[in-house]
Amino acid sequence: QVQLVESGGGLVQPGGSLRLSCAASGINFNIYAMDWYRQAPGKLRELVARILSNANAIYTDSVKDRYTISRDNAKKAVYLQMNSLKPEDTAVYYCHATYNENRHWGQGIQVTVSS
Repeated sequence: QVQLVESGGGLVQPGGSLRLSCAASGINFNIYAMDWYRQAPGKLRELVARILSNANAIYTDSVKDRYTISRDNAKKAVYLQMNSLKPEDTAVYYCHATYNENRHWGQGIQVTVSS
């Protein structure tokens, strides 16, 4: 059974930082591309960052230079370091694993940026 479990969300003030973690089980983690998506109220779910099996990473423009995605294959985990957070970063953040036609989602975790 595939499981992706996110942790590390919460409430943070503007300009603050959070680190999200996603622990994977039930997949051959090393071969999967791992993503972080987010969905704000009333908006479509969007891809925030992706890290490939070779550790190459891409980011959506709005988070470049503020967010860093990383992975630890030995721990089967992917991380999202979020710095200089803004109120518009408020959303439910989802971990996502993809390999060919195989796609798996975590349950999501709330990140709220507010003073």
